[in-house]
Amino acid sequence: MGKIGKWLDALPLVPLLVVAFILGLAPFVPEPHLFEKIRMLAAGTLVRPIDMFDLFYHGTPLIVLLFKLARLMGRAQADEKS
Repeated sequence: MGKIGKWLDALPLVPLLVVAFILGLAPFVPEPHLFEKIRMLAAGTLVRPIDMFDLFYHGTPLIVLLFKLARLMGRAQADEKS
């Protein structure tokens, strides 16, 4: 994970949290797109390209945040063992 790991390390955590929170919950009313699209995916009704794009668009910052947090936790555990 050389280049991707360096890229994740270079991303600042706080702005990533803000972007993941805002895009993950937008639009706030009546229901966040991400929740709607995940529900559609689970039900097997996520078939329109625009719905697939919405899932990708609203979910990508959250996935990147999860990878960054996992990398930070892995480094913290490695530092404890040292």
